Amino acid sequence: MSSATENFVKVIYQFNQNQGLDTKPGTVAKALGISNAAATDMAKKLARKELVVFQKYRPLQLTENGKRMALNVIRKHRLWETFLYRTLKLSLHEIHREAELLEHLTSDFLTERLSIFLGSPDVDPHGDPIPDIDGHLLSDQDQITLLSAEAGSEYKIVRLAGSDSEFFEFCEDNNITVGAQITVGKQYAKNKMTRILINDQKLLLNAVITNKIFVEQK
Repeated sequence: MSSATENFVKVIYQFNQNQGLDTKPGTVAKALGISNAAATDMAKKLARKELVVFQKYRPLQLTENGKRMALNVIRKHRLWETFLYRTLKLSLHEIHREAELLEHLTSDFLTERLSIFLGSPDVDPHGDPIPDIDGHLLSDQDQITLLSAEAGSEYKIVRLAGSDSEFFEFCEDNNITVGAQITVGKQYAKNKMTRILINDQKLLLNAVITNKIFVEQK
């Protein structure tokens, strides 16, 4: 399949996992940087290939075949991120950018060799789960955003979400990493600010940051 098709089904899958995002053609078009008309045409084309369920004025849904394709692309993407981070020591932002290119150039055979080389990891360097060869993902039901964490409790950072370079630069500058232990000092509910203690350093974070940091209670 073409990279355009793979990106299209991947966006629909990812948006379906995010309760705050719909999958109408206009929303998908904006994410991919294409026109609404182009997104609608692509949806109709993929519906004929039984990858997408298309109904006029309705959010797009993936068929089982479409979901399988999306998870396969995501598997390749996150394995490459892991390789680039561990082996080439690229930054969290750089690995996302490069994996976006590599995911479309990788055969299923190479994907499995890459997974074996890396020790069949369950998560990538951002903490995002890597689908296994059958498309199964680790459960993230115990994860909450730092914004929702309880003051006075200790947590472990399990995921840093998004692809914004400035966010990852901020995290790296302040040793905010997957696996780091933190204590939530106080939640300023009215102003949506969170004070945390990490590596003996106090930080005051706004909601833009805390909505991208996922934690699990220790």
